[in-house]
Amino acid sequence: MKPKLGLILSGGGARAAYQIGVLRAIAGILPRDAHNPFPIICGTSAGALNAATLAVNAQNFRKGVQYLSNIWKNFQVGDVYRADPVGVFGNSIRWFIGVILGTVGINKLNQVSLLDNAPLVDLLNKTLPCEKIQESIDAGLLHALSITASGYGTGHSVAFYQGAKDIQPWQRARRRSAPVKIDASHLLASSAIPFLFPAVHIHREFFGDGSMRQIAPISAALHLGASRVLIIGLGQGSPEQPRHGQLNDYPSLAHIAGHALNSIFLDSMEVDLERLRRINRTVSMMHEGAREAVNLRHIDVLLIEPSQPIDAIAERYASRLPWTIRLLLRSMGAMRRSGANLVSYLLFEKEFCRALIELGYQDAMKRKEEIRAFLDPEFKIDAAASLPQ
Repeated sequence: MKPKLGLILSGGGARAAYQIGVLRAIAGILPRDAHNPFPIICGTSAGALNAATLAVNAQNFRKGVQYLSNIWKNFQVGDVYRADPVGVFGNSIRWFIGVILGTVGINKLNQVSLLDNAPLVDLLNKTLPCEKIQESIDAGLLHALSITASGYGTGHSVAFYQGAKDIQPWQRARRRSAPVKIDASHLLASSAIPFLFPAVHIHREFFGDGSMRQIAPISAALHLGASRVLIIGLGQGSPEQPRHGQLNDYPSLAHIAGHALNSIFLDSMEVDLERLRRINRTVSMMHEGAREAVNLRHIDVLLIEPSQPIDAIAERYASRLPWTIRLLLRSMGAMRRSGANLVSYLLFEKEFCRALIELGYQDAMKRKEEIRAFLDPEFKIDAAASLPQ
């Protein structure tokens, strides 16, 4: 059986623009009319939106990447969450009052969040025909798509998947799978950053951002049959050295929130990668019979992540946020340098997104030969082909 290549797109709000740059580079390596090269696609949080778009456009990978690029390169905050005064201050005031009075979540009228993502709901309903996911599967262009969300009721990390009929559901400690027909509700649930965006009700339970409690982000791809995985991460790259005195400064609310989001979105991938590499080293020292006895196999993995700290880039473009969002974030201390992490998750503005797309493209092109070798060898690589900048 031909080994299946999996693509893992992790979460991180506006940081996910970086993934588009990497995908553009991959599309440039492949022939112009190439089908989707990743039979298994797994997405979490904002990465789920990118993953679903690739699945819908599996007939032509370059077309799908170009479609994503057009959206991300022209993003405005108002395309994702309300930035008008009524939408920002009305929603946040209700949220803060609800927290003080303990009424948040008591009934539907009190199911509020700090920000209103109604524009994203409209965008997905208008632009992403999820019914085409099954068409991609039936055409043999896609083996499976997985979207991960976190259940607030059970505390489980749930991998909602749609794929070939021979895929068997799985369950492990605090994580399980659920075969479904993926639609906008699963994408909204997976990208519902805690506190910032509202939870989504699916199958008698409310779900939030898939990066929460996702202790094994590579696992879904392996359960779906991947033997090789390409991961586009959204880590910090090489972090800057802290300024003198910075370590002794008491953290602002935004600093704490950014720290928490980094923990949710970044840490589990690093831990899971370390675990996978350790297992690969163990497998390499075992003979074939022993590997079969314990059901272990070597998994090839290629990780591409930012070469520069994303929070430093966000700091340069924070002023592009609408004045309403800047005022809200300033009240939390987010407009200072220590709050740049939080800003980076919410900065859905085209200048910031384009900077991340360019960074992703350049990072991937520097590893062009490595990526080329990792892709399925049946593709005839067109070294001269590339997407327009």
